[in-house]
Amino acid sequence: MSNLVTVKGLSRSFPSGETTIQAVQKVQFNVAQGEFVAIVGASGSGKSTLLSLLAGLDVPNDGGVWLLEQAIHEMNEEERARFRRKHLGFIFQSFQLFAEYTALENVLFPLELQGELSYEAATQKATAILTRLGLGSRLDHKPAKLSGGEQQRVAIARAFVAEPPILFADEPTGNLDQDTGRVVEEVLFELQRETKTTVILVTHDLELAEKADRVLVMSGGRLSERL
Repeated sequence: MSNLVTVKGLSRSFPSGETTIQAVQKVQFNVAQGEFVAIVGASGSGKSTLLSLLAGLDVPNDGGVWLLEQAIHEMNEEERARFRRKHLGFIFQSFQLFAEYTALENVLFPLELQGELSYEAATQKATAILTRLGLGSRLDHKPAKLSGGEQQRVAIARAFVAEPPILFADEPTGNLDQDTGRVVEEVLFELQRETKTTVILVTHDLELAEKADRVLVMSGGRLSERL
């Protein structure tokens, strides 16, 4: 399998008064096509900073990130934004749905950005994945009318619907109770297996992480592999 993600010597530091915080230090790893990788670590270990660097939401002080063999650390902000829209999917702890949009409209959004399908075809595709995730009767509900678990399933549908080759998930069950979180996990892993999407997930939930193909551990800005 080819590597969809290549990370070499990645470092990111932030000034803090008279000192410098080394949030990510000389991180190196690869992620193969179709692999599900979990990154774990204590609060402040650097895992969220690492995810931001991997997704092109931040830029490193040193080293680089190659996604689909493209050096995103060398792109300008506009180029990175265009790359994210075309190639990446995201699931966030806080759901980040558009409050004024219905569930269906939220899932339609990335398809409309891509502009590759007619509105009718995009609507059919968005409806199908929401129905698949048990939300067929909630298509016209706005986020405020949905439970936390339903909102996160909408977010998962939105992330997968455009069939991105790489998907980043930041604490996807962090705002859910344990039972709801496990339901959302099952949905996430099931879709990943079916679509063969490459997933990099940051979580503090070790039980969730252990279900991944590989677990990477962040500690003090450094990365090690859990055997």
